[in-house]
Amino acid sequence: MAASGVKRPPRPAPASSGVRKLILALAVFLPALLYSQLQPPPPKICGSPGGPPITGTRTRLKDGRYLAYLESGVPKEQAKYKIIFVHGFDSCRYDALPISPELAQELGIYQLSFDRPGYAESDPNLASTEKSIALDIEELADNLQLGPKFYLMGFSMGGEIMWSCLKHISHRLAGVAILAPVGNYWWSGLPSNVSWHVWNQQLPQDKWAVWVSHHLPWLTYWWNSQKLFPASSVIAYNPALFSEGDKLLLSKFAFRTYMPQIRQQGEYGCLHRDMTVGFGKWSWSPLELEDPFAGGEGKVHLWHGAEDLIVPVSLSRYLSEKVPWVVYHELPKSGHMFPLADGMADTIVKSLLLGDQPPQAS
Repeated sequence: MAASGVKRPPRPAPASSGVRKLILALAVFLPALLYSQLQPPPPKICGSPGGPPITGTRTRLKDGRYLAYLESGVPKEQAKYKIIFVHGFDSCRYDALPISPELAQELGIYQLSFDRPGYAESDPNLASTEKSIALDIEELADNLQLGPKFYLMGFSMGGEIMWSCLKHISHRLAGVAILAPVGNYWWSGLPSNVSWHVWNQQLPQDKWAVWVSHHLPWLTYWWNSQKLFPASSVIAYNPALFSEGDKLLLSKFAFRTYMPQIRQQGEYGCLHRDMTVGFGKWSWSPLELEDPFAGGEGKVHLWHGAEDLIVPVSLSRYLSEKVPWVVYHELPKSGHMFPLADGMADTIVKSLLLGDQPPQAS
């Protein structure tokens, strides 16, 4: 009992009340913070307030999006052969296949290249699928009045898109050249030993980046923009990915004056969408495709460098063995960037258009 006349100190407020408020605040704040970190910023649409300027020629698609494009070679009205070129990862319409002016004039070649959605000056398509890009290409051809049939060539990630075009718009194609195509490790019909062999040829950080793109696509933006650990080495242009042959060609690719334009609308709408679609869940596989030129009216050519460190050749080798109607060209001493080698573009084009057998390439 307290002594008479001595006042007791007031009881402190229960600590649990303050703790509850703190926990409640954290329960609201932390998920909101996490959500904001995972969400990509909205794209900076070309021509919109605060967005990059429109400097190139564009065409409007039925859904309201615009595609920027570039024409080269002879005028299309005079062309005997009309080719649409589909660029690769982290590239744009200016990265068209470097066909020599002499060959273009000799054969009558018109080449159309375009910025894929989200790249450079083409509007992003944040709902893109492996099918939507094929339909974009068909609509682009119609907008520019290329006629009922045209040739297609695609490089790297654009090479993978060639399979989608063979699936969805084969009736519009006169012939196809697939150059160093990216592959999807989860395509149905791929034996596990084949997919695992190709998978294990990647750098560890790329295994994680690709795994996230397939299994946790909503995390792709954060994974490739955080600074806690290495993300995609392809996005970072890791020198370890370039073969000796590629290093000789880097001056033609790595120092492009237009590089700042490529990602100007934001990396999510171009690079990250490429990853989530290219490595995403497809409902079909190239192994299931039927020969689109069973009547002999065209050919599908598949080209790959044996020393490719960015997209290892193993998957193309397997596809060429299991898809007998593909004409396979393996370049024994070439890496990923072989289309940029002197004279190689002309060799690829003559093989596609004329059926010429290329010489033994190095």
